Amino acid sequence: MAADRADVVLIGVPKKIIVDGLAARFNLHVIPHDANAETLIAKVAPAIRGAAVTGAPYAMKGDMMARFPRLELVSSFGVGYDNIDVKYAAGHGITVTHTPDVLNEEVADTTIGLLLCTIREFPQADRFIRAGRWPKEGQYPLSAATLRDRTIGIVGLGRIGKAIARRLEGFGVPIAYHSRNPQPGVAYRYYPKLVDMARDVDTLIVITPGGAATRHLINTEVLTALGPRGIVINMARGSVIDDNALIKALKDRTIHSAGLDVFVNEPEVPKGYLEMDHIVLLPHLGSASVYTRQKMEQLVVDNLLVWADGKPPLTPVPETPWPPQKQA
Repeated sequence: MAADRADVVLIGVPKKIIVDGLAARFNLHVIPHDANAETLIAKVAPAIRGAAVTGAPYAMKGDMMARFPRLELVSSFGVGYDNIDVKYAAGHGITVTHTPDVLNEEVADTTIGLLLCTIREFPQADRFIRAGRWPKEGQYPLSAATLRDRTIGIVGLGRIGKAIARRLEGFGVPIAYHSRNPQPGVAYRYYPKLVDMARDVDTLIVITPGGAATRHLINTEVLTALGPRGIVINMARGSVIDDNALIKALKDRTIHSAGLDVFVNEPEVPKGYLEMDHIVLLPHLGSASVYTRQKMEQLVVDNLLVWADGKPPLTPVPETPWPPQKQA
């Protein structure tokens, strides 16, 4: 059990709910993103037993965790945790938590919004009006794509993927999915191989975890299989898509369009995407509402609070279940 005023470090943006919630219970040390960071880490590291990480790109890799010899819990902001070295954590008795479920519906809503914008060209139509082109040129051109005759393939049918699928059911479109394993109790067609699903659908919604296992999952082979009516919506991680392959496929019209909410080196976006007007780009808005982000922040705090009370963390990641056990 953690002490009444355990020392906790915060790495990343000092979000208000997290800072206020942790400062009320712990000796909180906020690591600045400046030249003083190393000095503060060296000073507090021996006492640190808990950590809050406020989401990618702020990372807690093995070399950083090793600097805190008493570290027991890392509470990460966000459902994805590829910015945390869970293999190191599991091997050193450190539990990692994240913030699932509280963002499922928001991200699913954003996905449907991005899908509709990409298919029906709503952002382009908005720019058309603002540029004063309607009076001069007449009606905006009919969109070449529609949701009416599409088949959707979801890449990754986890919590958020299922929330997206429930919304798509209301549009009356056929749904298929690809994941590592079939999902129990799901009626949608399952494809063990992504490229096979890409051949049979014309729209891919990517909502799989990031990390080495899914790097460049959407590649030239998949895009070619998707074909000239193809649309890719990425709500996962930028690393899941081979940017060079997608940019080439879009420029060559190997596929029709793409809607992207995430990028490898955010906030930097590859120039090739910025040069194209027939795609839709969002600045990582998946869960970006005040309501949902507050829920996520509070879950970061709550995981540390229950740990401080000697209880199991609320949302440990599968790789570091509670109670932790150091590997021999």
